[in-house]
Order: sequence, then C-alpha cells, then structure tokens
Amino acid sequence: MSPEHEAVYQAALQFARRALEPVAEAMDRDDAWPRSVWDEAASLGYMGAGLPEPYGGSGGDLLTSALIARALSHASPAFALSYGAHLNLCAHAIWHNGSEGQRTRYLPPLARGTVIGALALTEPDAGSDATGIQTVAHPDGGGYCLTGSKTFITNAPVADLWVVYAKTAPEAGRHGISAFIVERDWPGVSTSPPFAKLGMRGSPTGAVFFDDVHIPRDNLLGEENRGLQLMMGGLDRERAFYALSGVGIAEEALERALAHAQLRRQFGQRLVEFELVAAKLADMYVQTRAAHLMALDALAQLGAGRRASREAAAALLAAGQAARFAADEAIQIFGGSGFLTGSVVERLYRDAKLFDIGAGTKEIRRLILARELSGMR
Repeated sequence: MSPEHEAVYQAALQFARRALEPVAEAMDRDDAWPRSVWDEAASLGYMGAGLPEPYGGSGGDLLTSALIARALSHASPAFALSYGAHLNLCAHAIWHNGSEGQRTRYLPPLARGTVIGALALTEPDAGSDATGIQTVAHPDGGGYCLTGSKTFITNAPVADLWVVYAKTAPEAGRHGISAFIVERDWPGVSTSPPFAKLGMRGSPTGAVFFDDVHIPRDNLLGEENRGLQLMMGGLDRERAFYALSGVGIAEEALERALAHAQLRRQFGQRLVEFELVAAKLADMYVQTRAAHLMALDALAQLGAGRRASREAAAALLAAGQAARFAADEAIQIFGGSGFLTGSVVERLYRDAKLFDIGAGTKEIRRLILARELSGMR
C-alpha cells in the first residue's frame, strides 16, 4: 500500500474504534441499523470513496474504499457489509457503467450518504445461478415495465436506490439480461421487513418486490441485453472488495485472542506460553496475512484495469477461510467466556459465516478457479 492508502486505513480504523465499536454490540443484539454512525461516516467522505470529486466523491480508488471496509470490519462487519452494498455494489456500478446523466444525477447523493444504495440481483430461485433470474423488464411506452422479486438483498429495507438486473430478452437466456437504476418511491416498488439472520445483524437484509414498475429508458444502466458483462465485472470487484473486509474480521479475532492469551494465566503461566496456544496464534497470523496479500493483489489487478476473476475469487475464498478460522480459534483461546452471547469473538464467529455464502458461495469460487486454471472460462 502507498503511504496515502495507509493513512486512509488508519484514519478509518480510528473512526471505527471511536464511533462504531461502542454501538456494535447493540447493533447485533437489537438488529438495529445505526443511522447516526452512517451519517458521520458520510461526513468524513467514506460514502464517496473511489468516486471522482466532480461527482461528489472523495477520490481515491477501489483499494481506498476496500481499506475503509477492512477498518470498519474490525468494529462491526455488519456495518462494513452495508457500506459495501451501498458504495461498491451500487455507487461504483453506476460510476463504471452509467451514462454522464446517470452519474450526475445519482452519484452526488450516494456519495453524501443521503441516498442509500443497494444491488438487487439474487432471487428465490437464482442464487449461485445468478444468470437464472426470472425478473423481467418488457418494453413499455419508451421505457420498461419491471416485474419480479429479489431476496437476500443487503440494505433492502433502508435503501433508496437499487441497481437491478432483469431479463429483457428471456429467450436469449444469460445473453438477454439488462441492468437498471430503480428508485424506491416509484409506484410498484416495495420491500419486506428485515430478515432475522445468524450474523451480520444490524445490517438490514430483505426482499424487494417490483409490481409493474415503469422504468424510464434513461435508467437503463449500460446497453440493453449486455447486463451479463456488467454482472461479471461487478462480481469481480465485489469479491476483491469484500476480501479485505474478511481480512478485517480475521485481524480483529487475532488481536483479541493474542491480547487475551498474554493476560490470562492457567497452571501458573500465561496462555501464550503454552505451545498449543502459541501454535494457534501463529496459524491465525499465517492465514490472515496470506488472505491480506491475496486481496491486495486482486485489488491491484482490478485497479490497473486488468481482468481478475481468478484473483478475486481466490482472494475472497482465502479471506473467508481466514475469517472463520481466526474467529473459531479465538473462541477456543477465550474458552467459556468466548462462547457467551455478547462476546466480540462470538459475534465475529457468526459474522464470518457469510463469507462462505455471499458474492458466490465458496463452492462457486472453487469452480471459477478450476475453470480459470484449466482455461475453460
């Protein structure tokens, strides 16, 4: 990382410790989304990270925004999840694929955090098979009529704006998908109450319903029936971005386990002096550091404009493994106190599980890697 990137990360980590960490337990316990912390993060420019200043952004690049997510994940992976859905999955998608009019209209309020963004891709019968979506958008009076539903959508209950994928040429299968920018207050748009979840509580997740929603043609994102390319490029950026968030979980678990092992005494010596405990800490560090470097590599490839499907899939796979492993071993080192509801490592353990599922399951990522390695992409 450059000195500028390191400075951004350290500042974001200080913010996370000061403003987010004190409310993280309540977020998880009450499944409550902290709008006041969101607004403060926006005032620091975090909601516009990686977006150009002429569009209201705070500048920087994809790595800048991912480093902020890594810092936020130390205090609350749930907050970092919502942050990424807003910025990476929505605002960055509009920046990369939108027209000048779309950028001018939508990016400034997204960058200010006054409008909350999300991505609406997953459907009840289209999860890992993202191209199997059934939501359709038919031509309608100079625009489109959108009908269907989406589920497991991060930020859905609080979002003002979605990037939505739908079939515009169903007979063409995966080559008949288009992307649209859809606003909450349009007639026919509704959302479910927040879903109750194992982890990432405090990041509201729900369903979105589209009942004959009229979409102006100007809100077509990119070209008609070219949504597959947008989808795949977005998934690469999503996987690399959230890989650093997983690293943040692993780092926090390691830091807390190490601090506990240095203080806790059993049989007349500190836990860290027991070889089996020391080995756990060493393994946690190795997995965390490896995932960190893989994430930086994927982000560097994408930042240079290169295709990085293999690197991004590998980075998120490694980060998910590191996050789960570190959180699990941290609970083991803490013992009974780590197993209690309300302990930080217990919350990290539950939050880390999502990294096996989101942005393409770990099984899908392995398939991507195998195909990339064998030249079958």
